[in-house]
Amino acid sequence: MPLWQWLLDGVGVILGLVILYGVALVVRRRLLARNGGTFELSVRVRDRHIGRGWLLGVGRYSGDSLEWFRIFSLSPRPKRRWVRATLEYETRRHPEGHEAVALYADHVVVECTTPQGPVELAMSPSSLMGFQSWLEAAPPGITGHM
Repeated sequence: MPLWQWLLDGVGVILGLVILYGVALVVRRRLLARNGGTFELSVRVRDRHIGRGWLLGVGRYSGDSLEWFRIFSLSPRPKRRWVRATLEYETRRHPEGHEAVALYADHVVVECTTPQGPVELAMSPSSLMGFQSWLEAAPPGITGHM
């Protein structure tokens, strides 16, 4: 078999794998959303450089916890999870500098605190309203978060 046919076969296999990966991402997103809606939620994982360290993902409320899934991962398990009783809303701000390019358009940055330290999330204004309502809707006996 000539070299160009090997190269063409290789390109075909790579293209097939890329399409399969894309289909798997769509199926995963559908499975995540079946038990309730998901929303675009980015998390800042590194804060050494101002405006950098953001990872895109989707959030999902699951009872008393907020679960975060990386957008380009195939894992069915959340990468991060925050419990409502330990998550406190601090403030919100507009993206600055590199953040405006790294995050989805029109998202706001939400600064929260947890026992493990500060957490920065980015979400749309409508998702922020839902997030604040979810925090306030804690069952009786749990201290307020707002």
